[in-house]
Amino acid sequence: MRVVVLGAGVIGVTAAYYLNQAGHDVTVIDRQDGPGLETSFANGGQISASHAAPWAAPDVPFLMLKWLGRSDAPLLYHWRLDWRQWTWSLRFLMNCLAPRARRNTEDNMRISLYSRGLLPDIRSDTGIEYDLETRGILQIYENQNDLEAAARHGEWLGQLGCKSEVLNKEQCIQLDSALEACADKLIGGIYTKDDESGDAYKFTANLAGICAARGVTFRYGETIEALRTQHGKIESVRTDGGNYSGDAFLMSLGSYSPLILRPLGINLPVFPTKGYSVTIPIGSGNGAPSVSLTDEENKLVYSRLGDRLRIAGTAEFSGYDTNLEERRANSILAKARQRFPSAGDFDKAEFWTALRPLTPDGMPVIGATKYDNLFMNTGHGTLGWTMCAGSGKAISDLISGAAPEIDIAAYSLDRF
Repeated sequence: MRVVVLGAGVIGVTAAYYLNQAGHDVTVIDRQDGPGLETSFANGGQISASHAAPWAAPDVPFLMLKWLGRSDAPLLYHWRLDWRQWTWSLRFLMNCLAPRARRNTEDNMRISLYSRGLLPDIRSDTGIEYDLETRGILQIYENQNDLEAAARHGEWLGQLGCKSEVLNKEQCIQLDSALEACADKLIGGIYTKDDESGDAYKFTANLAGICAARGVTFRYGETIEALRTQHGKIESVRTDGGNYSGDAFLMSLGSYSPLILRPLGINLPVFPTKGYSVTIPIGSGNGAPSVSLTDEENKLVYSRLGDRLRIAGTAEFSGYDTNLEERRANSILAKARQRFPSAGDFDKAEFWTALRPLTPDGMPVIGATKYDNLFMNTGHGTLGWTMCAGSGKAISDLISGAAPEIDIAAYSLDRF
C-alpha cells in the first residue's frame, strides 16, 4: 500500500521504518527541514519503562497545590479561557484516582517493555548509533519515606515485568562515583538495570537516513494544512507544497495532531505540555554521572550522551506557546550545577524547549479511527522515546492487516 505518515519525529520515523519493513510504499511529511527537530530534538534521553506511571497519579493534585506560585515549579499550570483545557483538566483529575492510575500504569508498562525489547532488533538490523548507554537508570532520593514508597511501587512494577532493586547510599555511589558530589543529601535509590538511554534526535535522524536509503520518501519543509475526505475515507493530505494521495494515512503530529483532526469531527484529547532541557559539554576528567539518573527531589533526569550531559524536566501548561523562558531553563541549570558542580562547562549550556503531547490518562493513542484508512500513533507525552519502537511496530501491523503482537485495545481513541 501507499502509506502517508504525518510527522517526522521519533514516533513517525520509527513507524515509517516498520511500514517500510512490511513492504509498503511510505511517504513521511514534516514542516521542519529535517527529522526529529521538534519534541524529539533534545529530550531527557531516557528509555524508561521504569517511569511508565502516568502523570495522572493520586499524589499529583496535592503536589500541584504545593507548587502554586513557584516560578520554578516542576509542574506549572497557566489557566486559560479555553474550554478544551478545562475539559482536559477534569479528565486528568479523574485519572488521578488510584484505580485508574494503576490500570493506566499497567497499560503503559506493557507497551514500554515491548518497545524496549524491540530496540536491539533495530540496532541489529540497521547498525544505528545514537549515544546508546545500557547501564540502566537510577532514581535517587533524599527522603527516606519517598524511597520506601518508591520501593513498594518498584515491587509492583516488578510483578508487571520491570525489575528493579533498592540501593543504599554507598551502593548508589559505587554504581556511579559522580554521586559523591551530593552524598550528604543522598539517602538511596531505585536501580532498573534493563532500562537504557540515548540521543532520541540522533536515533530519529539516523533512522530516517536509513529509511530513505531503503526507499522511504521524506517531504521536509512542508506544512500540513488539511486531510481531504471522500466516501468515508481519507483521499489525500494537502500541504503548502502540494497534495499527497495514499491508501492509508498515519497521524503522528504530536501536540498538533488535534488541530488537523478537528475538521474531520475527531476529538483527540491531546494537550500540549511544554518541557525544558539543558545540554552541557562534559569533556574529559569530569564529574558528570555516567549512569542515567532521575532526581526525584527536583523532578529532573540526567543522561550522558557521548561527550554531553543532558538535563531535562519541568512541565508547563501554557497552550501552544513555544517561547523559551530562560528563567525556567536557568533553574534547571542551577539545580544541576548544585548537584554535580564539576559535571562540565555550565557556561556553554544550550537551552531547549518543546511541546509534549499529553492525554488525560497519560497513555498514547494508537489505533484506527472512524475513517477506514486513517490511523493514529500520537499522544505519548514524555514517553515517546520509550514507546517509539513498540507503538511503531504495533501500528504498522495494524495498517498491514496483521494482529499486533501486543493487545493495543487500551490505547484506542474509543476510551475517551
